Amino acid sequence: MTSRRTRLRLLAVPLAVGALLSGAAPALAGGTGAGPGQGGPATADVVTTTRLGGQVAALTFDDGPNPYDTPRLLEVLAENDVTAVFCLWGDVVRQNPDLVRQIVAAGHTLCNHTMHHEDLATWTPEAVRADLEATSALIREVAPGAPIPYFRAPYGSWGQSAQVAADLGMQPLGWTVTIEDWETQDADVLTERLESRIRANPGAVVLLHDGPVMDRSGTVEAVARVVPELRAEGWRFHKPDRRG
Repeated sequence: MTSRRTRLRLLAVPLAVGALLSGAAPALAGGTGAGPGQGGPATADVVTTTRLGGQVAALTFDDGPNPYDTPRLLEVLAENDVTAVFCLWGDVVRQNPDLVRQIVAAGHTLCNHTMHHEDLATWTPEAVRADLEATSALIREVAPGAPIPYFRAPYGSWGQSAQVAADLGMQPLGWTVTIEDWETQDADVLTERLESRIRANPGAVVLLHDGPVMDRSGTVEAVARVVPELRAEGWRFHKPDRRG
């Protein structure tokens, strides 16, 4: 029987191959006439906080969805009446369209995270635009009409992409804190990091991951432990800021 971790590695193989073969400008058609974002005017400022102050945080999940961990994450968020931002990787969207629809149906917010998760630092504006438009078009192919009000550059390597995203109606989305869940999936470690760093940074945009490149069960468990505790203390979970 194929192990869960082996299945995750196998899932990652076509993503890496696709990135190597694709080049900087994906071949999919561009966005709709209304624009890829449909979130209203945006600026090129990279937002890292919520619009609200006090005991508020915004949870954002990158690189998904992941068929092994995202369903449980959606259950945890629903149990705690929390909505989050899901920054979707185009190659993974293509492989998991039903999960994207579940994310939208649950009321979560979508974020464009490029087609192949490549470093955009040296890309031309034209190449960036082609990628972002193709990614948004793919997301809307599986979830018609879903707004995509945010864009996040892979690795936080923006290059020209912040301005391009704003021109397309997507607010560039950064983060205040992360729990480095690419380094470990030890639930105890991630729980301590998530709790302490949210408490130390009211209004923070929190970067987490639910992508398929590795096991994300520790991230999900940390969210399941920390969110109910903070909710009981009066913390709220809100969208990141948008400008424009």
